[in-house]
Amino acid sequence: MTTPYRTSLAPVSPEAAEGDARAALDKAESQVGFVPHMYQAMANSPGLLDTYLHGYQQFRENSVFAPAEQEVVFLVISRENGCHYCMAAHSFLADKQSGVPGVVTDAVRNYETIPDPRLAALARFTAIMVETRGRPTSADAQAFLDAGFSERHILDIVLAQAVKTLSNYTNHLFHTEVDSLFAGRTWNDPHSSAA
Repeated sequence: MTTPYRTSLAPVSPEAAEGDARAALDKAESQVGFVPHMYQAMANSPGLLDTYLHGYQQFRENSVFAPAEQEVVFLVISRENGCHYCMAAHSFLADKQSGVPGVVTDAVRNYETIPDPRLAALARFTAIMVETRGRPTSADAQAFLDAGFSERHILDIVLAQAVKTLSNYTNHLFHTEVDSLFAGRTWNDPHSSAA
């Protein structure tokens, strides 16, 4: 679904950035090796970008999820929020860096059954956390715990939700163009009337 409103703010290029925006974009470039379009949009509010980068780093480095599990969490949240930019970016990362089997990434992208039972349970519970705004039923939580996860995993999903809310909502407002690096994994939501 396309967001009806589009901000009139222009993305902040690294060359034009000053002060806190420049510092945040420099930090972004040091973390990922280039400045993605999303970061340039977020740089309009340096605190937004800095908070995103910090939360993203905390999730990647300190969550109890393995890299492939992290990517599934980010993919499911981005899918549930309808973020085309983050779906492309995290699909690319799933393929190239996080070790997610392509069949799993494609299942998440297409709302299909994930063949790996643990990742399927993770995707299901992550979707529930988004749909219920962090209010899973006791049965939902128990099913997640029975799949081999812990309550710490639940809190790390909350962290991922916070991080993806920052990026997904920014991308909605900016209608952020997918970077060429991620373009091979552009996503059209099969549940969207605009798909």
